[in-house]
Amino acid sequence: MSIPSFLLRRSGSLLLVLLITSFVVFGLMYLAPGSPLSFVLGPRGGTPDQIARVTEQYHLDDPFFLRYFAWLGDIVRGDLGESIVYRQSVTDLIGSRIGTTVALIALATIIIAVVGIGLGLLASLKGGWTDQLVTTFATLGLATPTFVIGVALISLFAVGLGWFPTNGSGSGGFDTIVHLTLPAIALAVASAAYLARITRAAVLEEEGREHVQTAVARGLKPAIIIRRHVLRNALIPITTVLGLTVATLIAGAVIVESVFALDGLGSLLVRAILQRDFAVVQAVILVLVVAFVVINAIVDFLYTMIDPRIQLGSKQ
Repeated sequence: MSIPSFLLRRSGSLLLVLLITSFVVFGLMYLAPGSPLSFVLGPRGGTPDQIARVTEQYHLDDPFFLRYFAWLGDIVRGDLGESIVYRQSVTDLIGSRIGTTVALIALATIIIAVVGIGLGLLASLKGGWTDQLVTTFATLGLATPTFVIGVALISLFAVGLGWFPTNGSGSGGFDTIVHLTLPAIALAVASAAYLARITRAAVLEEEGREHVQTAVARGLKPAIIIRRHVLRNALIPITTVLGLTVATLIAGAVIVESVFALDGLGSLLVRAILQRDFAVVQAVILVLVVAFVVINAIVDFLYTMIDPRIQLGSKQ
């Protein structure tokens, strides 16, 4: 499949996923108890005139499908709507917070790739007690909930030792990295543990293949064998898991941002759901879905760079 055909196919898949996701989320928000009017007018409510004015302003009395298709039309025009709670453009709300989430996921991805692949290689190549130790730590990392890891990191490194701040995303540059280090570690632990196990299994499988045994018999240096014959072939499952892991970090960021009081998309989404801020919920979820689909498309493209025999869009 050519690159233009691949991009066209992925664009069609993205549009279909967005359409289904938007419809489901819109429907679930309507089924949820409560009313957004209570957050606009306050707990005591308002006068009939105030209620009528707010209802007309935000089209709260319009039928479901009418609001749904009107919202889709606004999205096509680049208008994500206006927040009922914050009384400002949803685009501005997302724009002011998306940088924190992107930086958090990027830092967590680096940690996952370095630690996960590194520990997996170490366990598979060294064997013995090293393999057992890495496997044990990987099991513990997978079994421990993210919020528990976050609270433990805050207690030890922020409150106890005072090495890192307890909340906030910093003022930019190195200060942001310092503020996001503990959240990124909390977000990365389970995924790094899983990637370590996958890397270990993939490398061990490749080491037993016939072409690797032939390279060993020919007397090639171990470093060359690992780099050219083992690791390169093992990169397919490793890349698959890493790509899916990065995509799932988008959902995991919701928990981490809440624990560390970060002003990212995750915390914005949680508040918007609790406050029934329809426009914000819709927009944030669509951004997350787009990111998920794009990451998976990038993974498919990376397959062809790792192994040219794999065609774009193939089932392999």
